[in-house]
Amino acid sequence: MANAFAIKDGKFLAVGDGQTLAKEYEAATQVDLAGQPVYPGFYDPHAHFLGLGQVLDQADLVGAESYDEVINRLKTFYQAHPNVIWLTGRGWDQNDWPEKVFPTKEKLDEAFPNVPVALTRIDGHALLVNSKALRLANVTGGSQVAGGEVVLDAGQPTGVLVDNAMQFVKRVIPRPDASDKARMLLNAEKACVALGLTTVSDAGISPDEINLIDSLQQAGKLKIRDYAMVSLGEPNLNYFLKRGPFQTDRLTVRSFKLYADGALGSRGACLRKPYSDRPETSGFLLLSPSELERVTKLLYNSKFQANTHCIGDSANHLMLDLYGRLLEGKNNRRWRIEHAQVVSPEDVWKFGRYSIIPSVQPTHATSDMYWAGDRLGAIRVKGAYAFNDLMKQNSLIAFGSDFPVEAVNPLFGFHAAVARQDAKNYPAGGYQMENAVDRKSALLAMTRWAAYACFEDHLRGCIAPGKQADFVILDQDIMLIPNPKIRQTKVRQTWINGERVF
Repeated sequence: MANAFAIKDGKFLAVGDGQTLAKEYEAATQVDLAGQPVYPGFYDPHAHFLGLGQVLDQADLVGAESYDEVINRLKTFYQAHPNVIWLTGRGWDQNDWPEKVFPTKEKLDEAFPNVPVALTRIDGHALLVNSKALRLANVTGGSQVAGGEVVLDAGQPTGVLVDNAMQFVKRVIPRPDASDKARMLLNAEKACVALGLTTVSDAGISPDEINLIDSLQQAGKLKIRDYAMVSLGEPNLNYFLKRGPFQTDRLTVRSFKLYADGALGSRGACLRKPYSDRPETSGFLLLSPSELERVTKLLYNSKFQANTHCIGDSANHLMLDLYGRLLEGKNNRRWRIEHAQVVSPEDVWKFGRYSIIPSVQPTHATSDMYWAGDRLGAIRVKGAYAFNDLMKQNSLIAFGSDFPVEAVNPLFGFHAAVARQDAKNYPAGGYQMENAVDRKSALLAMTRWAAYACFEDHLRGCIAPGKQADFVILDQDIMLIPNPKIRQTKVRQTWINGERVF
């Protein structure tokens, strides 16, 4: 095992024995890590980097154990920020509450009658708003949109908007300007590098936001690397299909983010059969099959990668077949299914046949396991979070976090993948352990394989001569310590391009 490396011009020059390297190279700076474990920089191939910065500006509702706790957290936030025009927050999850049903607007109206409130659900696929926000957005019992739902009670909005219906309110919320977004990105970077992330992704952002990231990186203000997926939309398609993919030292733009369906927690995921706990619905697609087919054909005839959000087994079935008709067989297009959360057993082989990469988030399994069986039923849930089955298809898989939907810490995902347990080490023995992965595979999935899924394995993802010098130093060896200690592991240092950034 190597115990030293040399770095020059931001790249690993040599890797090997420390005494041998000391004889071969002269260094202006030498760092003795005193035997601490060193790993390639952690790579998150599916996250929302700008979204994390935006969330850091909002009320944090993650982990609230009741609707009343949500209200109390909002009151505390509002006291600290009394001049906000809109009161926003993110992270509520009715599945964590005593009554696992969607909230309604009445408690928000009572607590905040004069300020509009918009609270994003933990998965980003539902919005809880008060009456003031509904009035400003002109949302009524008759408001309808394809691929979304205005939840009603007795014909009137309850305050919950699902998937595309969220846009009714989002379009009237004042948007942050470029200087606000720059500050948000820098705040997000601090959170990421402190947890060992050296490359992150932005799973769906605009050309203006991509250009902002590029300008901050070129100015030396933003150190972290970013694999940016372009948000789907006709202007964005026109702009980037003409421009083509491009790559700098720290930014890569060669993919589009598509959404086939919503999320399981808000019952927007598109299932082949109705929800077990709400048999009147099977969820819905966010775009029609014909539109998804049109867009994937456009991307196939370009040099861009298609990365499609698919949660439900119907969405996965549709997109695997759409991809397959274009890709036809083995290929190097590296098209991805993002989440691949509920896949029918008869569809799993398609990942291997068409070289489709499953880009999954291990902590989704341990967050959802408390209620996923209620949504899907005992048989169908066995095809959910099937990481080992999916990994076998191409002998690789990509592990991300989907932050801020889940925690930023990549080691939480590592633990969830190998132990199939949450932060409380529940359940004993692990959840659906037939789909746990071994530690080597889990590490590869958040380093080299993640880089491969983003066409960057030739640049980074491992500690080897010629690769970019991105690495992380931990206080424990995650390949050796017992499972319960993995989440306790701390990052000592994070280096990007041979520069210490944390």
